[in-house]
Amino acid sequence: MATLDLDFVRAQFPAFQQADRQDQAFFENAGGSYACKPTIERLTHYYTHCKVQPKHPHKAAMEAIALMDQSRERWAVALGLETEEVQFGPSTTANTYILAHTFGDYLPDGAEVIVTNQDHEANTGAVRRMAEKRGLPLHEWQSDPQSGLLDTQGLIDRLSEKTGLVCLPHCSNIVGQVNPVAEWTRLIKAAAPKAIVVVDGVSHAPHAIPDVGALGCDIYLFSLYKVYSVHQGLMAVRRWLLEALPNQGHYFNAELINKRLTPAGPDHAQEASAQGVLDYIEALDRHHGGSGSLGDGAVARVNALWAAHEAELRRPLLDFLSHRNDLRLVGQSDADGRHGTIGFAPHNKGAWQLAADLGARGLCAGSGHFYAARLLDHLGIGADKGVTRLSLVHYNSPAEIKALIEGLEASL
Repeated sequence: MATLDLDFVRAQFPAFQQADRQDQAFFENAGGSYACKPTIERLTHYYTHCKVQPKHPHKAAMEAIALMDQSRERWAVALGLETEEVQFGPSTTANTYILAHTFGDYLPDGAEVIVTNQDHEANTGAVRRMAEKRGLPLHEWQSDPQSGLLDTQGLIDRLSEKTGLVCLPHCSNIVGQVNPVAEWTRLIKAAAPKAIVVVDGVSHAPHAIPDVGALGCDIYLFSLYKVYSVHQGLMAVRRWLLEALPNQGHYFNAELINKRLTPAGPDHAQEASAQGVLDYIEALDRHHGGSGSLGDGAVARVNALWAAHEAELRRPLLDFLSHRNDLRLVGQSDADGRHGTIGFAPHNKGAWQLAADLGARGLCAGSGHFYAARLLDHLGIGADKGVTRLSLVHYNSPAEIKALIEGLEASL
């Protein structure tokens, strides 16, 4: 397999060419990644040439709707879906909120709901409130209080033929472990064929664009602004479910399944420009000897390039953190089976102070509970105390990791 050409990669991200970024290494990618050049170019083009109400019978409006349609079509190919199954919304939090409201109208009386305490609050908070309001039995699938990992048996113990909805993360935004979503979905469907499986992919998609069709889940959500793109939420919803769920949009759009879960109109420019990251993926594939075609395996090949490079980045960092006695690493220290989203609680200073120390060295990290307050309370760390979080993606470099380890050693 080809080795990722990091010089080529970083040349595709304008942030790295800015004078004020030359002494900065960015390790808070889980909060929002840098935008790739095609994303910025597509936004500029849209705002310059067709920032009008789309679909009316004049040139600019027709170009606008064509770009929006093209974006959905290309994302469908990348995700292994039908075009109509790709939905855009203002954010993953907003998309999940609308879904929860929809489930409240859709789920039958007595339907049981399963959520985890490993999730970002956006993926379960609104669902928990919906279940409480409807009086539906709610079961919390809890992570291990030491490692933060979810155990498959915990899911099995909570499943029944009455299970109507299961919300789970593809990857925690603090633990970093990649959960076996396809396996869990098969277990859920075997126990409760009518259950809806909702997967939060926000912390997974920046590291590997998912094949949602192969995962088998009913809904998959992620945030494009964390995948080198625009500030939108992408929501993949299977056709059968789109047709079954109650309409949340205007009554006259009820038969248009791509509008049924978007009560407000989309951000036209961002929807049209969301395909910019796909331009980047195709260019990256071509540069490394591939066909550069989404329909010919470009996503899988680029995922493999990203994965191999990121594994080499996180190994020395995890090795460093796991051998220290002045911090608690959340999640496993093995670089395999996880992504480079790494949370840890320092013992001798606050998480915020450590992040500030790193920031003074040009090492950009984050701290807090990162909307996973239930998880940190369960782990005994405490949401009020929080963790320091380092999140690596494929454009980070070995030199940055070396500087980060040196900065951590000095700051700790």
